[in-house]
Amino acid sequence: MPGNRTRKSSATAVVLALCAVLGGCSGPQESGVGGKVVLRYTWWGNPDRAARTQQAVDLFERKHPGIEVQTSFSGYDAYKQKLATQAAGGDAPDVMQLDYRMIDQYASGGVLLDLAEQRSALDTDAFDTGLLATGKVDGRQYAIPQARGTETVVYDAKQWKRAGVAPPREGWTWNDWADTMRELARRAGEPGGTDPGWSEDAFEVWLRGRGKALYTEDRQLGFTADDLTRFWTFTDRLRREGAVSPAEETTQLDGTVENTPLGRGRALSDNNWDAPASGYLGLLPDAEVRLAPMPAGEDGTPGQYFKPSMFMGVAADTSHPEESVRLVDFMLNDPQAAKILGATRGIPVNEALREEIAPDLKDFDRTIYDYQASLEGRLKAPPQAPPSGDSALQTTFQRDYDQVSYERMSPREAAENYLTEAKAELRS
Repeated sequence: MPGNRTRKSSATAVVLALCAVLGGCSGPQESGVGGKVVLRYTWWGNPDRAARTQQAVDLFERKHPGIEVQTSFSGYDAYKQKLATQAAGGDAPDVMQLDYRMIDQYASGGVLLDLAEQRSALDTDAFDTGLLATGKVDGRQYAIPQARGTETVVYDAKQWKRAGVAPPREGWTWNDWADTMRELARRAGEPGGTDPGWSEDAFEVWLRGRGKALYTEDRQLGFTADDLTRFWTFTDRLRREGAVSPAEETTQLDGTVENTPLGRGRALSDNNWDAPASGYLGLLPDAEVRLAPMPAGEDGTPGQYFKPSMFMGVAADTSHPEESVRLVDFMLNDPQAAKILGATRGIPVNEALREEIAPDLKDFDRTIYDYQASLEGRLKAPPQAPPSGDSALQTTFQRDYDQVSYERMSPREAAENYLTEAKAELRS
């Protein structure tokens, strides 16, 4: 089982070799200079998130002089691959950032510590019980939500105004969004936005707006080949029209804002989560970056939802479980850390801190806070955490849509291929 120390020695050479290729891995250490406890803490995100996280970690080390924290970060896709490699080799970092789609996989694989084992080091009294429950698997708390986020259409309001296109309006539908992308492309001479056909997240929003779901409660697919064919036909048509990014741009997407068409200055909007959108400020210094709701279903049913933007977990085989959980507790509950982190991961889940930091939020943190406030009471409840196989299926989803983008498969062929692979993955 991953996380078992009996496998660590035999796997170390393989893990280190793979880490050399992927970059950013550090070898396991038990103690640092002067007998300090050494923890490895890793996350994904943009440079802004990394800088703020490091500031918070520095504060933690000052408050806990007996603990040294070694940090690393990368873009989401590289992070997901690296963490999978480390977990498979029994070398998961002591403290790790987790996505909604990773929890079931790593909890059921024995990679994550049941945080109830260190209850005295972790205070969750100020957490919404519903959000806290999203980190549970089979009744055990394997992960703690760090912040709340939701999806958004990120756009450069200055470019839209220059093109003479009205900004997104409340309650717009997917057809409204498509017409806007066409109008932007026609008037500005470049794609209106990123092709959403590559994104399982965008597909989920589209599905929920039609009264369906990505997965059923018994962890099976909640949609048919007809549903996916309809979505990919819709996005493929927009790509062929030049309304959204071409295949050459879409296939460069890797979970970082730097490699989105908007971030590369080759489109006027993007579909993304609200917190990472802060990364566009450094990439587009002359832009007026704004956030708008995701398109709704044709009857006005919203598909987006509030979900934990990410979680924190601790490795089951860490040599320092108490110190690791104390780091988690600090990042989630310390008022000074909350002010440093702001909304870089989303709005804090700790309700007391959320109210405390709200008056001091400024710049893009305030933009995210106001965006979420505008959606309060309008969104449906979040779905349960996806089954283990979904993490791999995100890559499969992108790969199959690449075949559509490069016109090697029709939307129908790619959809049927995806469903065949998805059903096999969920059975394994």
